[in-house]
Amino acid sequence: MKMSNTHNRFVYALWSPVYDIVLERFFASGRRDAMQAARLCDGETVCLVGIGTGADLRYLRPGIRATGIDLSEAMLAKARRKLPVHGCEVDLRVGDAQALPFEDGSFDVVFLNLVLSVVPDPALCFAEAVRVVRPGGRLVVFDKFLTDEAQPSLLRRAANVIATRLGTDINRRLTDMLAGQDCAVASDQPSLLGGMYRVLVLKRG
Repeated sequence: MKMSNTHNRFVYALWSPVYDIVLERFFASGRRDAMQAARLCDGETVCLVGIGTGADLRYLRPGIRATGIDLSEAMLAKARRKLPVHGCEVDLRVGDAQALPFEDGSFDVVFLNLVLSVVPDPALCFAEAVRVVRPGGRLVVFDKFLTDEAQPSLLRRAANVIATRLGTDINRRLTDMLAGQDCAVASDQPSLLGGMYRVLVLKRG
């Protein structure tokens, strides 16, 4: 099934009442590791792309100015219930990760936690993240990827038919998204499910 924004709005409206209960305990350690890997400093500006129910907000350190954006109004409604965040300025808004409504170089750090496996066009999403982070800034990614050498098995391809209907794609490669982008991997650490999920920090040129 080909993913689309229309499908994702529908799916994540259904997920929104139960997402934190059903999934967030599983993802919590990866989100925490991604925030620690970013090494945020006082006064930095942060964009949380695909913020969903706002699960990343609890890991922000005081002194950060954060903007969260998500396609799903239903998910954002859950995120707004997590405000305020102690010591932080937080702005939440509806928007498309593939067409971020920000000027070039607007942020010191952009987080892409569990969004590159969700958006219809992950390469476009990543390109937008690179565009809105300042030169020398960081992009932080927590998500699941196929390794470069791996080919999805027949079973995995079949499972992906179900996964995409639930709002995620399990057969994407990070290298396909990074091609041609002015950034370099600064760190890459395995995360959940034996490294199927990874936490990466990339630096924009």
